[in-house]
Amino acid sequence: MRVVIVTESFPPDVNGVAHCALQTARHLVDRGHSPLVVAPATAAGTGPDASAPCPVVRVPSLPLPGYPQVRVALPSRRVAAAIAEHRADLVHLASPFVLGVRGMAAAARLGLPAVAVYQTDLAGYARTYVHAGEAAAWRRIRSVHAAADLTLAPSSAAVHDLESHGVPRVRLWPRGVDTARFHPGLRDEALRRELAPNGELIVGYVGRLAPEKQVELLAGVCGLEGVRVVVVGDGPSRPALTEALPGAVFLGRRTGDELARLFASFDVFAHTGPFETFCQTVQEAMASGVPVVAPAAGGPLDLVAHGRTGLLVPPRDAAAVRDAVWALAADPGLRAAYGAAGRATVEGRTWAAVGDQLLGHYAGVLAGRRMVVAA
Repeated sequence: MRVVIVTESFPPDVNGVAHCALQTARHLVDRGHSPLVVAPATAAGTGPDASAPCPVVRVPSLPLPGYPQVRVALPSRRVAAAIAEHRADLVHLASPFVLGVRGMAAAARLGLPAVAVYQTDLAGYARTYVHAGEAAAWRRIRSVHAAADLTLAPSSAAVHDLESHGVPRVRLWPRGVDTARFHPGLRDEALRRELAPNGELIVGYVGRLAPEKQVELLAGVCGLEGVRVVVVGDGPSRPALTEALPGAVFLGRRTGDELARLFASFDVFAHTGPFETFCQTVQEAMASGVPVVAPAAGGPLDLVAHGRTGLLVPPRDAAAVRDAVWALAADPGLRAAYGAAGRATVEGRTWAAVGDQLLGHYAGVLAGRRMVVAA
């Protein structure tokens, strides 16, 4: 099968859309298929993507105003040309909004089926950044996804949101996790002594530092006696957060094996953002054997079994986050039980298993197109 993955983000970007697109490309190659990726150009230019598992076509882009780490593709004929030249059987649209819209239009002109993967709560972002525009964001989402043969959503909450806003043909497709890389055995006592030299309990956050993530909700946790907050990630909110989270350790962006060691060395993982369509870092924490505190909203509702693998708290409630962390801090046995249950929960959620589910969705779409042609 020849597949073109049109994605709004791709490595070296570090975010859920980029990571999922990369894993999708890898799985297609592993299963003997021929993918091509179309993605925005990086800030460094359009040089070769040496670590990519397949060819990558880069489209000119500009940094998003106020958030230069995010780049937005410019209008370009390269999208349609790449799809045509690859002789695609199917177009995969990763979080389509700008570049993906062009991919959708090109697929329609070429008579190709399109599978759209919903990954970003744009309506939530509209509320956060402009305090308006939620209805307009949903109109845009509905327009883009209604044109696809199939929309895949990563969580039951995302499926409900899409269906309730009139998006047709929605199916659930969750995300995988690298259970070999993220593992409890990577707990590093030397690293823990470096982060918490007085033996403090380590509460970790991993993710972008941006307004929608609401990392400032960890301020109360910073005030707990014997607790050290460790923040991994970067973004436009970092200067403000260094003021809002006194005593927290900010490590910046970390990836790969170094990130896996950090996850396994946490005592508690705390996520604060209420707009997650999935929340991959929660899965990575669970794979690392770490109990989770997360908001009872969006993707975490599918991932965290309250009272078994972690604690779900009301969204945007700093006191609830603090109290949940304190309850875990006070009970080492509970932390160990939640961590072990979390690891057991995700052991079967490999990227290979999830990738095969995606191939099943592709097969269903292609079969449906053949039936239409035959009729």
